[in-house]
Amino acid sequence: MAWNDPDDKDLDPWGSRKGNDGPPDLDEIVRKMQDKLGGFFGGGKRPSTPGSGSGEMSPFVWIGLAIGLAVLLFLATFWRIEPAERGVVMRFGKYVRTLQPGPSFQLPRPIDEVITVNVEQIRPFTVNATMLTGDENIVDVEMAIQYRIKDVKNYLFKIADPDTTVQRVTESAIRDIIGQSTLDFVITEGRAEIGVGAIKLIQEILDNYESGIEVTSVNMQPAKPPEQVKASFDDAIKAREDEQRRINEAEAYRNEIDEKAQGEAARILLQAQAYEEQVVAEAQGEARRFEQLLVEYERAPDVTRSRLYLDTIEEVLAQNPKVVMDNKGGNSMMYLPIDKLLQRSPAGAAVDSDQTPSLDVGPAPRSAESISRDRTDSRMRGAR
Repeated sequence: MAWNDPDDKDLDPWGSRKGNDGPPDLDEIVRKMQDKLGGFFGGGKRPSTPGSGSGEMSPFVWIGLAIGLAVLLFLATFWRIEPAERGVVMRFGKYVRTLQPGPSFQLPRPIDEVITVNVEQIRPFTVNATMLTGDENIVDVEMAIQYRIKDVKNYLFKIADPDTTVQRVTESAIRDIIGQSTLDFVITEGRAEIGVGAIKLIQEILDNYESGIEVTSVNMQPAKPPEQVKASFDDAIKAREDEQRRINEAEAYRNEIDEKAQGEAARILLQAQAYEEQVVAEAQGEARRFEQLLVEYERAPDVTRSRLYLDTIEEVLAQNPKVVMDNKGGNSMMYLPIDKLLQRSPAGAAVDSDQTPSLDVGPAPRSAESISRDRTDSRMRGAR
């Protein structure tokens, strides 16, 4: 019966008569609720005991309710953060803390909510744009950029669209760098330098925004001139390559000549050292022979002096051509072709003729080294 049933106007919403001035009976209210829950779970009413005005619920129902509530709370509060992830705890929509990898328990929804973000994932994108260089030329640039999340809180809450922001910042930074470079530098040797400068500038801008993003790499693909002037630029690049090839060939030739000159210098130096050692050794030998000759001279000065004189005369005459004539049996009129006789190669050869007397041509001149050696030997023989 409804509490506002017109058939029984004296009942209040709790089933009591209106004439009762006291508060509603709480025990009665609890008993009625237990009866309804028991009927729902199949427990029904239990007979009242003497002195008790309320029924009791089955213990199995209470156990089932407790287990279900525990499972519900466990599922609502247990979170497992993977090693590559970070968990952001939001309590009633407000940031509380960041969870590290591992299990975690939070308050059930809708009180706490955990947002997981993969911080190890490398996020790539490319920039293809036509840009203006510092020398007012147009070039087509293609860049491959990679980045990852380094601060989850800033990544989620500091900027509205972090991925779009990093792309726009990258394009702006690259335009700034290309705008300060010449076309030749961009097309040829400037790729690596532009990539390093782009990483530094992009990261600086993103840090000023507190984006929580870290740029890991910026790779610049070979820049291309516009199609209208591509043929001319190809010719210029070929000429530059030919220039570099000629420079390399010249450097190789220079190195070859330099190595040969150094080798020749080393050879001459070694020869000079060998000649020095030879001269010193000969001088020392001459000095020792002279000392030995001096000892013999002191023993027999006359004999040694005569021997030295004869040796000297022998050396002097040996170095000059001479003609020995025997006029026995000949006439007083003789014709001597001295110039022809001196040109005769066999040393000491004799000329026999009816008109020409017998001649003896001395030996050909000898070197100073041979003369010195013979002189020394003669002196030693005379000393002995």
